[in-house]
Amino acid sequence: MYKQIDSNKQKTWALFLVFIVFISVIGYFLSTYYQSYDFLFLAIIISIAISLISYYFGDQVALLSTGARLIKKEDNPYVYNLVENLCLTAGLPVPKIYLISDNFPNAFATGRNPKNASLALTTGLVQSLENEELEGVIAHELSHIKNYDIRLMMAVIVLVGIVTMAADMWWRSGMRRRSENSERGGQLGGVLMMVGLILLILSPIIAKLLQLAISRKREYLADADGALLTRYPDGLARALEKISSYKLPMQRASNATAHLYIANPFGGRAAKGLAHLFSTHPPIEERIRVLREMA
Repeated sequence: MYKQIDSNKQKTWALFLVFIVFISVIGYFLSTYYQSYDFLFLAIIISIAISLISYYFGDQVALLSTGARLIKKEDNPYVYNLVENLCLTAGLPVPKIYLISDNFPNAFATGRNPKNASLALTTGLVQSLENEELEGVIAHELSHIKNYDIRLMMAVIVLVGIVTMAADMWWRSGMRRRSENSERGGQLGGVLMMVGLILLILSPIIAKLLQLAISRKREYLADADGALLTRYPDGLARALEKISSYKLPMQRASNATAHLYIANPFGGRAAKGLAHLFSTHPPIEERIRVLREMA
């Protein structure tokens, strides 16, 4: 567990460093073309600013993108008491608790550390699972918080989104410049389109590599830690069986946030072809088998 925590912290800073270098290289390319280092300095400042925003506010980006709603104890005493009791057992501060209005039974945790963590559960999860099963899912997510998986997974959300947005922005900017009549505008448009085309080709690869930097082993470790916390591995195993039986995707399923959830939010589509090969989640059947062997 301690090795996993250290590894997650190191990978988080490594991702930020790679992102800063990536944006800075683009700035250097523009600075060389225009023979001015203004673009390089601007790129460095922007990349550092985005990294800081990702670190301190990435959890809010994730929660907003899923439509999660913050609840208090009086809003849902059942869920709040389950979380509070498990936190006492695990020695963790109680995270902020959110509900997502979606029939897909799913959940995720996010934040930069246990003191600044949030837990989001779908209404479908709360309604479809029995007490021991819901406890198993919550314990799994609390393990992500304890192991600092949440910090690494949170960083990936913003960085993946920025890389994708940058590709689209550069391409569109180049198209506009090319449409200008001036020779200068045409030359600049050609450069921007070239950079945009390179980013369009590389951004899906970069985004997937960023997501795959989060090892699938994190789910097995969180399953094991969650089972240890509840002392009832079969509760989480039964929960995963019910989750896997739901085939429709979540209403706000997104590639940028898919790695956060306890199960792939794309439902049946996630188990087909290359989508399964490049999934950030290990097969649920395998996770269930391992949990049943613990019982």
